[in-house]
Amino acid sequence: MTRLITLAVLSLFAITGFAGNTPAPPDANVYFISPQDGSEVTSPVTVRFGLSGMGIAPAGVEKEKTGHHHLIVNAELPDMNQPIPSNDNYRHFGGGQTEVMLELSPGQHTLQLLLGDLLHIPHNPPIKSEKITITVK
Repeated sequence: MTRLITLAVLSLFAITGFAGNTPAPPDANVYFISPQDGSEVTSPVTVRFGLSGMGIAPAGVEKEKTGHHHLIVNAELPDMNQPIPSNDNYRHFGGGQTEVMLELSPGQHTLQLLLGDLLHIPHNPPIKSEKITITVK
């Protein structure tokens, strides 16, 4: 899957000449609707994403002041000048999804949202949530 996303990003770059680092509107904000920081939950966890000051557009769609969600699970922010990786720690929602049912093992987990542009590259400046910690019972 990671290879397919990488190939898709490279193809979009070749076709559009778009290099990423899309400017972020100054009032853009991404956040968790649920769960809240410090929550105790059971798996699967319903994670709902919030966004203000921008709209959602699927990956590959070039539309001003839009992006799509990426959920970072138990990992640090990626390189802000490269496409966001795609694996169990960096989950892509390129179809414009705003929530997910997430299977997590018991214990503490960190979650953070990062908006990506049409090529999965973070905006400039990055539109990222606070990192939250949840405990799965």
